[in-house]
Amino acid sequence: RAAMKSLRFISAEAFVSNAEFARKSLGGIAHDLFPLLFKASYLLEQGEVIHDLVQNWPLVDFNMGKLLETTVDYQEDLSHRTCSVCLESCLTGLRDYVLNHPSPYMKRLKVVDLTGIKDVEVQLCECKKTMGRWARTQLLSKLCLELLVYLPQTRCNPGTFEISINVLIDLFVTERNYELVVQALLKKCYCPLKICCVALRSDNLALQKFFHIIKLTDPSLLRKLEIVHNVRLEMEHLEILFNSIHFPLLMSLTLPARTFNVRRFTTTDEQMLTNIGEKMGEMTQLTELSMSFSVLTGRIQKLLSPLKTPLKMLDVSNCSLNHADMAYLASSFHANHLEALDLSGHNISDLYPSIFFKLLSHSSSVLRSLTLEDCNIQDTHVNLLILGLSPCQKLQEFKFLGNPLSSQALKHLFTFLCELPMLKKVEFPVPRDCYPIGMTYPIDDANLCRFDHEKYERVAEELNLILLQANREDMKASSPLFGSYDAAIQETNNELGAYLIKSFKETLEKFTTSL
Repeated sequence: RAAMKSLRFISAEAFVSNAEFARKSLGGIAHDLFPLLFKASYLLEQGEVIHDLVQNWPLVDFNMGKLLETTVDYQEDLSHRTCSVCLESCLTGLRDYVLNHPSPYMKRLKVVDLTGIKDVEVQLCECKKTMGRWARTQLLSKLCLELLVYLPQTRCNPGTFEISINVLIDLFVTERNYELVVQALLKKCYCPLKICCVALRSDNLALQKFFHIIKLTDPSLLRKLEIVHNVRLEMEHLEILFNSIHFPLLMSLTLPARTFNVRRFTTTDEQMLTNIGEKMGEMTQLTELSMSFSVLTGRIQKLLSPLKTPLKMLDVSNCSLNHADMAYLASSFHANHLEALDLSGHNISDLYPSIFFKLLSHSSSVLRSLTLEDCNIQDTHVNLLILGLSPCQKLQEFKFLGNPLSSQALKHLFTFLCELPMLKKVEFPVPRDCYPIGMTYPIDDANLCRFDHEKYERVAEELNLILLQANREDMKASSPLFGSYDAAIQETNNELGAYLIKSFKETLEKFTTSL
């Protein structure tokens, strides 16, 4: 359904649709109309107009999220459109704002906030070309370095050198853009555009380089830290990180797979884990924690009990939690505040059903997202699951891929899910009866696609019919075989693939040498 537009917005669209006329006329436009014209230009992908609007921006701040979100004049939120044409025009316009000579005394811009841009799977922009987080990091770093080359060469007004604009951005650093970002951060004090890293994601990076980049970003400003793929951070490195760097504003922390492995713990390791827990306890803003694919059996309490602020998001998928871990989670003060919980990879129905439902009960008043993938939930568990989910009236997202459920059990579950008023997204498994008889769970990647596709389509239609008959067209149900969409992986998958091949080759060479 098309969003309503005010007469002001329709007029703004008409004005910017003639790019040549709009660019010539900007000098006579009232300052308070610039945000309106920016959103209209963004919607119509008028790159040249966007560039000139930013180049002549008359206001003190430029906040992308607020400019593109729902407004009185146009209620559609455009912040999830990472349109390459629009974003490149915006960033080059920012560079040219600094170089724009005619009226430096009018330059009031102090803060540019690029953190409100959301990377999503489906792009609605006409050009269909996106500029993801990695590419935005790359381009901003490049433009900052360009400025340092241009400024001495151009006959700038002396006032140009007094311009100082803080640019808030979520940086995404990999091996491929590392050197460029490092140079931009090292020369930050000389550049009118000051990169202020609010969130940092690091993939495919040697540990030494990771430690270098994180110190350059000014950790005192960091709100979110994601150390995800191919950064070989283990527990001893994490202790060094927390001992050497203070993160006073950190709200969200994601650690790579195998950061912890209690199976090979010594007495020294136990002390190290205690120290890490205490350091996390000093992070008074920390409310989101992801530690998937670590082995944390029996140690969740030691790690989480020092936290002084309750967690709102916890991902402990595939962490080999035992009964004691689940009992701690269910009775901890975190339980009543959890808005997002991922317990994938745990056999909850057989190992600790009553404690799991106690945890669900405690978090039910606030829980918005629940992920239970590869949890061995079978047909016999569906009624219990429905009982556990019934109080979760604020649930917006439920993912349970990889569970051996029949098409009949899924229909039963979907009939119940229609009753959860705020549920919008469901990720369900391909029914067990679509696979060959005897298929074992969890299904490996090689066999994931070996199911009866025609039968699956029929079942999916029946499930969608259940939603339709319950007037729940607002609910979207799907079966992404290889997991949910990850914008960061999508953007850097070529580099990630090359890294994995290189690692595999090195392993083979070591194996051959040893033979």
